[in-house]
Amino acid sequence: MKILKKIIKYLSITVLVIFLVINAIIIFSGRWYLYKAIGTTYLQGKSGPSSTEYQIFENRKIAASNPQPWPISKDYNTGKLSNDLENKFKEVEVHAFVVIKNDTLIHEQYWDHYSDTSHTNSFSMAKSYTGALLGFAIQDGFIKSVNEPVSKYIPEFKNDWRSKITLQHLVTMSSGIDFDESYANPFSYPAEGYYGTDLLKASTQYNKMASEPGTVYKYLSGNTALLGFCITKATKKPLSTYLSEKLWTPLNCEQSAYWSLDTKDGLEKAFCCINSNAKDFARMGKLYMHLGNWNGKQLLDSNYVRNSISPFNCNEEDCKPNHTYGYAWWLTGYKGMTVFYMQGMLGQYVICVPEKKLIITRLGRKRRANKGTNHYPIDVAYCIEAALTLNK
Repeated sequence: MKILKKIIKYLSITVLVIFLVINAIIIFSGRWYLYKAIGTTYLQGKSGPSSTEYQIFENRKIAASNPQPWPISKDYNTGKLSNDLENKFKEVEVHAFVVIKNDTLIHEQYWDHYSDTSHTNSFSMAKSYTGALLGFAIQDGFIKSVNEPVSKYIPEFKNDWRSKITLQHLVTMSSGIDFDESYANPFSYPAEGYYGTDLLKASTQYNKMASEPGTVYKYLSGNTALLGFCITKATKKPLSTYLSEKLWTPLNCEQSAYWSLDTKDGLEKAFCCINSNAKDFARMGKLYMHLGNWNGKQLLDSNYVRNSISPFNCNEEDCKPNHTYGYAWWLTGYKGMTVFYMQGMLGQYVICVPEKKLIITRLGRKRRANKGTNHYPIDVAYCIEAALTLNK
């Protein structure tokens, strides 16, 4: 009994010391966002962000003002995933899988109590939407071209080497800004951007140069956060409002969505956090598969879309020519087929396979870390294989 009391006392003191140390670190570093991060993860039994937690943030509505359902194939849901592929989906807790063929819905499947109206965080798929909004802002005359300097919208950039950075550098992840993209470090940019309450400050405080602007592709979320602010300033509209006007309503999305903000009435987290459903996310794939045309109406300039789904002319970090990224879209190939896709960090995908006229949406709680031979996540391969099986 005495030993048990000593153990309890020791554990209590240990917990108290850890608590005091964590508080001291937060207070002296000024990183108040860590309270929210800890409170919504570790204290909830989680190790990191969840794809279904958008209610813990302030959000702005993306209105769906002209909803229309997808056309349904005569073969709708007649195909069945193999046991092997379904098990691979379940292993990473996929909760939505949707396949569009020839602009027609051929398959939708949900797990874990999810449905076609459940809201799921897009995570970094939002980068592709922000990239599209840059194209619309140019079309609408709010922005002259992708070559405009970022310093026009963020004056601090005029004072140092960042004056060379253009909007094109932001959308292609080639700004050269030395953001810390570590997802394991609670002091890094992604954590502060996700949980923090001043996205602009968090994004502009990085002023070290990792490479000359426009020369090296390096995937960094801070680039898209800065781009989102530039678009907001140019259009004088919140990103959510502009997205509703230019995409959500014209694409006939069936459900209103929500874009998470840094504070109430604040900035959208342009690098992540559009909360919607699988079938409405798939509409972005259809628009880009048709080079900006939606059911006969040209919404987004076709040349801008082509640039989006073509590799930007720069190098990757290994000094080889970039073949991975365009204007906020991921690029790859699979079994000789061209593939471009949107991607979120917990296994959110909209995958386009033009040769097969396929659009695939996959939403879930996890993704596999391993890559295929052509830089694609292995989960992308599983999704394409599943879609091709259903399409036989």
